[in-house]
Amino acid sequence: MSQRKPFIAGNWKMNLTLRESVDLVRAIAEQTRGLESVEVLVAPPYTSLPRVKEAIGKDGILLAAQNMHWEEGGAYTGEVAPPMLVEAGCTHVILGHSERRSLFGETDDMIDRKAESAYKHGLTPIICIGETLEEREQDRTAEVIEGQLRGSLKHFRDKKDLPKTTLLAYEPVWAIGTGRTATPEQAQEVHRQIRQWLTAQFESATANAVRILYGGSVKPDNVKELMAMPDVDGALVGGASLKASSFVPIVRFES
Repeated sequence: MSQRKPFIAGNWKMNLTLRESVDLVRAIAEQTRGLESVEVLVAPPYTSLPRVKEAIGKDGILLAAQNMHWEEGGAYTGEVAPPMLVEAGCTHVILGHSERRSLFGETDDMIDRKAESAYKHGLTPIICIGETLEEREQDRTAEVIEGQLRGSLKHFRDKKDLPKTTLLAYEPVWAIGTGRTATPEQAQEVHRQIRQWLTAQFESATANAVRILYGGSVKPDNVKELMAMPDVDGALVGGASLKASSFVPIVRFES
């Protein structure tokens, strides 16, 4: 049985005002207080980060940004630097989300540079990978996933050293915001492939420690079956993380 602690993350994307963000995290904290079997994280928009951190207080919910630049500062209009996220209270940062890849043209190389910079500045990356519907229908899932892993973790592969705290998130693009979800068996197949790849690239202790989250229309009614899979260590939740009434049952999937 896996000793990896379940990890449930809520990606709020471009949603919620300051007041709504504070109200939501307070509701989540109140309804998960004392729960020690699962790690919980929220990723609000940049503008809400300090206020959400303040609202979390001592409740133990982790805070992530949804993206960052790899440079410490400079002439990068509209970007946010790692030290800024640390100052805002972040411990984690989501990198390479499929929306960043598809809508904003982010490449594996960019994500690799961001992941290296995240660790340099004390942030733990949540690195996202996943195939499109067309790629799945062409039976290219394994090829695409391994290609994204190779490119997005190049710095760590070159050093033969990946921090065991790294989080990976498998998010099939065809299941994000569509209402479609990979079956638990489909998710497990890809998660197992990812862990096998990690074992081949790094030591087995690293592969066994890295947590792999599933992202793609996770809801209260499917989370338990997904989490029952041996290589599914958590969830990166989108739409269902915007309300405590749907996010908390996902966090409390064991209850």
